[in-house]
Amino acid sequence: MDRELFTAHGLEVAPQLLGARLSVQSPEGVVTLRITETEAYHGVGTPSPYDPGSHSKDRKTERNASMFGPPGHAYVYLSYGVHYAINLVCSPTGTASAVLLRAGEIMEGEELAVERRTAKRHQAANGRSPAPISHAQLARGPGNLGTALGITRAEHDGLDLFTAPFHLELPSQRVENIAHGPRVGVAGSAGGTNFPWRFWIPGDPTVSAFRPGRNAAAWRHDPVRDAFSWDTTS
Repeated sequence: MDRELFTAHGLEVAPQLLGARLSVQSPEGVVTLRITETEAYHGVGTPSPYDPGSHSKDRKTERNASMFGPPGHAYVYLSYGVHYAINLVCSPTGTASAVLLRAGEIMEGEELAVERRTAKRHQAANGRSPAPISHAQLARGPGNLGTALGITRAEHDGLDLFTAPFHLELPSQRVENIAHGPRVGVAGSAGGTNFPWRFWIPGDPTVSAFRPGRNAAAWRHDPVRDAFSWDTTS
């Protein structure tokens, strides 16, 4: 994969990452996933529309600093105080955009991924035995994906995606059938009709289930085509 890809803004990069493979090395081993779902987020310096759902929508802060570049680096944040999510930073340095990795299929290191996911589930189970995790669920959703890969903000935020512990590969054949629609769980206008900025491989079992954000526009889902349209009756 060429770093030049990431000099474009996140909305352009997000669909191109479908089918790509991301590997993360750790002392416990390597986990590799095939990316099946992404979301683009734009911030300061990117073309309109203004993206109210982006961490970098208004200014650079200590939390979002990695999103301002350089391109081809990782931006990691803690979601809801529980899960780490990884974004791939796009746009020229000083301009903020990124692609959130929402879901993927584990291709290597599945045993380690299961171990990490199970340990996280035990923490949240309050003494109960958590249910087994299927192959499709291992990296389904950005928090599960981050856990399966062993991602943390302390270890990975701001690191170059083209050096260890990361390895990125584009697919040998570009994914042609790509679906796009509303971002998952994003509130208000950022989850509305101006931002169909989520991209996925239709029919792939690892892709997240859609849920609308609070006060977001209503969307109608066609399960046959795995496609969305705006519900104008709402």
